Amino acid sequence: MNMLTTRSRLPDFIDRRINYYVSDLINTKDNGRNLVLGKKPDQGDIVLQSNDYLSLTHHPKIIQAQIDSLLAKKDTAFMSNVFLQSDGLDKTVEHRLAEHTGFQTCTIAPSGWIANIGLLQTICDSETNVYIDFFAHMSLWEGARIAGAKLHPFMHNNTRHLKRTIQRNGPGVVLVDSIYSTIGTLAPLQEIVDIAKSVDCAVVVDESHSLGTHGNKGAGLLEALELTDKVDFMTASLAKTFAYRAGAVWCNNLTGQVVPYVSFPSIFSSAMMSFELDRIDATLSVIQDSDQARACLSTCAEEVVSGLKSIGYNIRSESQIIGLETGEKTNTRKVRDFFEDNGVFGSVFCTPATPDNKNILRLSLNSSLNKQEIEKILSVAHKAYQNKALYFV
Repeated sequence: MNMLTTRSRLPDFIDRRINYYVSDLINTKDNGRNLVLGKKPDQGDIVLQSNDYLSLTHHPKIIQAQIDSLLAKKDTAFMSNVFLQSDGLDKTVEHRLAEHTGFQTCTIAPSGWIANIGLLQTICDSETNVYIDFFAHMSLWEGARIAGAKLHPFMHNNTRHLKRTIQRNGPGVVLVDSIYSTIGTLAPLQEIVDIAKSVDCAVVVDESHSLGTHGNKGAGLLEALELTDKVDFMTASLAKTFAYRAGAVWCNNLTGQVVPYVSFPSIFSSAMMSFELDRIDATLSVIQDSDQARACLSTCAEEVVSGLKSIGYNIRSESQIIGLETGEKTNTRKVRDFFEDNGVFGSVFCTPATPDNKNILRLSLNSSLNKQEIEKILSVAHKAYQNKALYFV
């Protein structure tokens, strides 16, 4: 018997599509890699690529809690979350997260992406108007699209444009991030909530980049602005400050009771494991006790943003996320290489995370940065700004 087989050949219409992506996204100037893949950092380099804003990845209390949970051999279910909603299920972590933020209920999901997709599939249909900030996270765009909703983008943080768009189309759901993940701007949440409530719109706020870093004990921007009771839904990825894989949906209404039975990602995804929930629980306790780390992060962000602006950069950041706008691919590659050659590693954001030719080198600051490291970041940025081979938008 001949064991040799001929590999399956893709149909032409798929082959053309894949070849286009290879040509567009895999560049020979980067040794056949995507633009986002630069060099590997060496010891001593400053790595500003992680969203672990409070530097909790290796926190001993968090790691020990997960180890203890694994060793305890708790019962865990390799099944859909839909089967785990009985009254007898230990929902401690969700209750604590709800209490922490001030919302009525919280439902944990395997990721922030799943949280947003599932929530929007639950509350939207083809008759729903959805008003979405142009810079909102892609999971919010996709959630509305999958639900078949009528999408109405509004200009970034432009509340007048939002109000005019709602007046033209009618009530619906407003989707915003509290802190925008590419350039670090803060949403004008008070104005957005006031507008939405005056015209009978629901509000969804994604607090992925502010939960843990802002508010009393890290309860988020909504809590800090005393808006929690006025907002219908909050979502977040717990892969940022919580430094783990998970997401969550918070509700101030009955939606939290039905998300597990309506959301396809909830129905058709496996539930979180017991040791994962115990880790998240321990992380929440650490975050609540991290006022000093939050203060350090805030001071660091102020110093770096102020320093970059004094150099001449057009910095829009109001948070620990700083976006250096680098334009098209060739210049972005040069900027990335310059920073990496000088020991500072950021994250390149390009299509589909940003529009074509509007790439960004994002610097995600963390609470463990010291004075010398901040000085080095600003020194390298100053040299880059003066380098005539590079430009910044």
